[in-house]
Amino acid sequence: MNDFEQIFDALIRFRNERDWEQFHNPKDLSLAISIEASELLELFLWKKSEEADIEKIKDELADILSFSFLLADKYKFNIKEIVLDKIQKNAQKYPVDKSKGNAKKYNEL
Repeated sequence: MNDFEQIFDALIRFRNERDWEQFHNPKDLSLAISIEASELLELFLWKKSEEADIEKIKDELADILSFSFLLADKYKFNIKEIVLDKIQKNAQKYPVDKSKGNAKKYNEL
């Protein structure tokens, strides 16, 4: 069993034991990702990056990833495939010779 399968299995088991699938529609999972991302951002608010609580960062990131995996599962997306596809799309939008060492958006290169 690979890492993604192990994560999916644990998440699905946790969700199903609590009968929460009824609440895990694409809209609410998307909202949960956004809310958890905001909670992650809040950990950095008014602080230097190194002042943020590492354990809380781990917890919020785990929440974001968990809801992301559940959303991917809802649509039967292959996580590895969609991430690698997106990297390829970004490679076309951000060629190394134009984007290396700068943070400009692709339409400003």
